[in-house]
Amino acid sequence: MTALAALLLAGVVVTYTALAKDQPVAARSGPLKDGPRLQVLTNGRLSTVSASDPGGPREVTEVQCDRAYSTAGTVACLKPVGPLSATGLVVMDASLRQRTALPLKGFPNRLRVSSTGRMVAWTLFIDGHSYATTGFSTQAGILDTRTGRLVKTLEDFTITVDGRPYRNSDVNFWGVTFTGDDNRFYATLSTNGHRYLVEGDFAAKTVRTLRENVECPSLSPDGTRIAYKSAVDADPKKGWRLSVLDLATQRITPLAETHSVDDQAVWLDDRTVAYALQTSDGTNNTWSVPADGTGSPRLLIPGANSPSPPEPPTSR
Repeated sequence: MTALAALLLAGVVVTYTALAKDQPVAARSGPLKDGPRLQVLTNGRLSTVSASDPGGPREVTEVQCDRAYSTAGTVACLKPVGPLSATGLVVMDASLRQRTALPLKGFPNRLRVSSTGRMVAWTLFIDGHSYATTGFSTQAGILDTRTGRLVKTLEDFTITVDGRPYRNSDVNFWGVTFTGDDNRFYATLSTNGHRYLVEGDFAAKTVRTLRENVECPSLSPDGTRIAYKSAVDADPKKGWRLSVLDLATQRITPLAETHSVDDQAVWLDDRTVAYALQTSDGTNNTWSVPADGTGSPRLLIPGANSPSPPEPPTSR
């Protein structure tokens, strides 16, 4: 970790603050349509679109986020960065009533909620703004919304690399994805010029490496595969290829998207993944592609990023 990153982290006061339940944080801007809906960010505001017509009309709320994710009635939001790199995690219910707030410092990067809605994980850039550069520093944390247990940084976990205990000051974690038991998770570990897929145990506070060149993992709904980005020729400066790893066979399937995808993909179902791409003028668009390597990319939601899987509509 760089000296600047260490200084920033030393000055970060991270506390778990339980705010009043049912505190409204957004007003409903219009009626929701029937059927499952996808949550996205539209110009930094929480929005929903019909899963059957994702390119159609959308409901846009007043809630501002740099990253957002929603599952099983839990809506997580990393707030836009303010003075002195101040941000924060806000956890809401399906009606966007605030349940929990956690002050943080850094630049929002990744965000995930477990399939049960219980566990929330985030990644912040503490120093730097790109995984393609050297000298960056990240902070990845996990919150158990049921018990209130907070892990400020995965760097506090016991690390095993290639079967051996490991410690190094340059360790960075990012891109957490949870299994269905709300305890095990996968993430990316970067150290000594290598980037690993790791499996973690939240209760035991341990992580172990599984294989190299697997970044920003996203576990499929059936728990059998991981969508991820892999650096071309193992060199992040050349960009990333979106791929899927079968956990049982270790078979890798490059997906039909050939543009460099610097995102943590989302499984819309067991057959399709979604991800964000930015155009040259800075516009974010959400795309989808089959998870078996067939087909071709499809523009799913124009002018939107940070997608979540489809969920039943709720009154917000």
